[in-house]
Amino acid sequence: MRRLAAVDAQTWWMSAKLPSDQFLLYGFDGVPSNLVGVLDELRMRARGAADLALCVRDDCRLTYPAWVHREVGDDQFVVHDVGEPGWNEGLDLVARLADDQLDATAAAWRLHVFPGVRGIPGAGGPGTVAVVQVAHALGDGIRSSALAAWLFGRADPVPAVPSQRFVGARLPVRAFRAARTHRELVRDTASGAVPPQAESRPALRSNAAPVGTRRVRTIVRRRAEISGPTVTVGVLAAVSSALSGHLRALGEDPATLGAEVPMAKAGVRYAHNHFGNVGIGLYPELDSQDRMTRIVADFAQRRRRAAHPAMAAASRAFAATPAPLLRWGVAQFDPTLRSPVVTGNTVVSSVNRGAADLTFGTCPVVVTAGYPALSPMMGLTHGVHGIGDTVAVSVHAAESAVDDVDAYVGRLEQALRP
Repeated sequence: MRRLAAVDAQTWWMSAKLPSDQFLLYGFDGVPSNLVGVLDELRMRARGAADLALCVRDDCRLTYPAWVHREVGDDQFVVHDVGEPGWNEGLDLVARLADDQLDATAAAWRLHVFPGVRGIPGAGGPGTVAVVQVAHALGDGIRSSALAAWLFGRADPVPAVPSQRFVGARLPVRAFRAARTHRELVRDTASGAVPPQAESRPALRSNAAPVGTRRVRTIVRRRAEISGPTVTVGVLAAVSSALSGHLRALGEDPATLGAEVPMAKAGVRYAHNHFGNVGIGLYPELDSQDRMTRIVADFAQRRRRAAHPAMAAASRAFAATPAPLLRWGVAQFDPTLRSPVVTGNTVVSSVNRGAADLTFGTCPVVVTAGYPALSPMMGLTHGVHGIGDTVAVSVHAAESAVDDVDAYVGRLEQALRP
């Protein structure tokens, strides 16, 4: 038994108010002739990864929940017999999976298989779409991708998260150090040695609470087809064009447009979730090259601020928060409240999932994608996922934020052209 880190427990408790399951999509070229045999192989692979044989036990309000062993079972493998849907029809089916969130006390992940999907990008004929549904408490985007890669045959085992013994008595000392280094951060910010915190932005139509039909779409490109110093920067510049055009058509002013971007933390991972969300400006008034230059500068500023000792001290203090106090804090959160300002007007989550060395039976992977969850203040999110030389740029939108998702995707396709 191992206790959840504070941030993972917070993620688990918050999921009851804000559904946060991740859906990692993998498209494979071909349909196995012996699907039952392939699922048996995957079940054996899953049993070889300690994190895939876990569930949450949360039976004492005075302590943090615990990770406990759970045998990998048949209930974690679901085959959807839906005929031979087209690619976009298959994506519509994937979007509906979010209606059935995981109960991590029963199972922390589940595999959905859609055999016979037509038009998978890069496939020569009907293929297989496999979607790994993961409770966010089990892993952030990087760790969940590593677990999925192990499931589909990658040889690299997923390193265990080091255990930390919780001692509540450490909180006063850690809180004192956090307060001291925060004062240093304030002084360093005032002197210009450290960049200021990213400014909040006015909420726009893309921040509408998700109401109506939810759809997902995916655009697939080769790495060389995406302009910019990195894939993430190039896609952010394209999202700026597409989203600003969409908002202008609705009569809104996108001058302050920005994105909320998950960024991996530096240092040793002591939790299954090891990232923070940062605000990045999208600068729609600039031309493409100048826009990318400003986006790169924003990332550099966020990294410089994140490297300040105050950030690590605050994380250590949070990790020592007594479970009843954190549990009480989560209980106070009201998801129905809305704010006039936000960190970003959309989410753009970017993960490189490595080499194209994954298989479903003998069928090779040709594409991977992901669709960040919507929330009461975010009706439009984007995923950027690469495998091998293939990059998938995905859109997850509610009708209240984007009434015509295919028209928006058309704008994004235009913006992604070199």
